[in-house]
Parts: sequence; C-alpha cells; structure tokens
Amino acid sequence: MTKIAFIYPGQGSQTIGMGESFLADEKSRQYFNDADEALGVNLSQLMLEGPQENLTLTYHAQPALLTVSAMITERLNRAGILPDFTAGHSLGEYSALVASGVLPFEKAVDIVHKRGLFMNEAVPAGEGAMAAILGMDSETLEKVANEVTDSTGVVQLANLNCPGQIVISGTKAGVEAACALAKERGAKRAIPLDVSGPFHSELMRPASQDLAQVLSNAFLKDAEIPVVTNVTAKSETHASQFQELLVRQLYSPVLWEQSVREMIDLGVTVFVEVGPGKVLSGLVKKIDRSVQTLPVYDLESFEKAVEELSK
Repeated sequence: MTKIAFIYPGQGSQTIGMGESFLADEKSRQYFNDADEALGVNLSQLMLEGPQENLTLTYHAQPALLTVSAMITERLNRAGILPDFTAGHSLGEYSALVASGVLPFEKAVDIVHKRGLFMNEAVPAGEGAMAAILGMDSETLEKVANEVTDSTGVVQLANLNCPGQIVISGTKAGVEAACALAKERGAKRAIPLDVSGPFHSELMRPASQDLAQVLSNAFLKDAEIPVVTNVTAKSETHASQFQELLVRQLYSPVLWEQSVREMIDLGVTVFVEVGPGKVLSGLVKKIDRSVQTLPVYDLESFEKAVEELSK
C-alpha cells in the first residue's frame, strides 16, 4: 500500500507572490489574515508584494514560509490527501509539526518569528557564513571542518542534503578556509550561500537558549501523525521529545538524506513537497530515484497532485 510523506521546505524557498493563487478561497485566505494578526505586522503584504530583500530577512522568511505551507496542507487535507509521515528541512520542521497537530498554526507562526529574531541576534550579519560543498563525502568533509576549526574559526557540517551535497556553516573566515581546503582535497565545487547567518552551527547556541524558553510555554501536543525529525532522522511522536529536539536543531546538522531514507524504510513511496519551490523534491530524487515526488506550490500543481493521488 502506498504511504505518503508531506515534506516542507526551509529558508531560501521564499518568493514574492507565493501562495497567491490559493487566495480566492476563503479558508486559505484566512491563513494570511491569521499570520498578520498573530505577529501584529502586515506579513501578507510583504509576501505578495515584497520587496524580496525584506521577505528574505530570517524573521520574515520563517513565518512567511510556514504560513504558505500550512495553508496548502489544509487544502490537501480538505481534498482528502493525508500523510502517513511528515518532515521538514530546518524551518520546515515547524510546518511538519503544525501538519501533525503538535502546534496550532497561530502559535507556530509566533514561535518561528521569534526564532528568526533570536537567530539574527546570535551572530551579527556578516560574521557568519554557509556554503554548499559538492562532490565530497561527509567523512572527508568532517575532517576538513575539524582542521579549519582548530586553525581558523568554527566550521561544521550543517545540512547533509543528499549524496554529494553537504552544507557547511560557521564563522566567515572558517567557512572560506574550509571551502578552499575542501576543493584542494577533491570537492567539485564550493558555493557560498546567500543566508543571513551560520545556521545549524555552534554559533547558534545563544539563540537556542532563548528558543528553549519560548518552547517551554508553547504547550506542544503529541503528534497525530509521526514526524521524522532533523536531529535524529527518526520518527517521533512525543511532545517532550519535540521540545528538546527543536532546541538542539538550531545548532545541530539537518540529517535530511538520513530522514528521507528512514521514511522510505518505513514504506513511503510518495513525497509531497508542500510549499514554495521544488528544492526538496530534487534532493529526494537524488537520494532515491524510485520514489515519486509531487511538489505542490500553486493551484495548478495542487490540482495535479490531487488528481495523481486520487488514482
């Protein structure tokens, strides 16, 4: 029997106009209104009109992506499409938790907005960096990162995305030195990422302490649908586990490849990417070409996915 996973993108997938094609529907439009109300800012206008540089600020991008992902999830559910598992890449994990009933949408929007502010405050802009390293295995890259950390500045593996694609994170000097050394040691490419901080590195520990305080007052529930988490790459359902793992997630690597493999081992054959873009669908295909991916980001792709899944 076919098992379905809903997977949710993280920062970098935000685009002006995302979710707009769903707004003729009253229930869908309510998500935009609820986000504005929860945050006390006109987030929906920023999502629909930009400018892009403001939307990309981490404390705007995070609630914006969550809003669109939650809205599309509700439309899929209303069409009778329900997942057997959920998972999200970094910030996307919060969308997965909303889909699985761990957090109500309005509460999650507030939390990720604060998470963005904490991350922004932890390391001033320009002091941290991230880069994608292509064509190098994790063991070799781990050695490179350790050498550079000892000699130049903190750098560590941040996102283990798929075979041959790993993102590193740390101080600007550390990441630059690690990129150079990785290429010397055989990496095909090192691509600096346009991000506002060194996410999923030890430099995010101050932010994690602030986040822990916010989460302790959030009254998380046990998951109605199991969530495969970034930190463990295992299926979790207990509220207390999520609280601890969301704090650790800020400074721990995102085990995306391992998470996808875990879902496949649990019987998932269809991955529905819920939210802007197709980044995760591409990564899933690089991990295992035999599974089906259905990105759902606008009304047209939504209708196509519903038709496909209703067969």
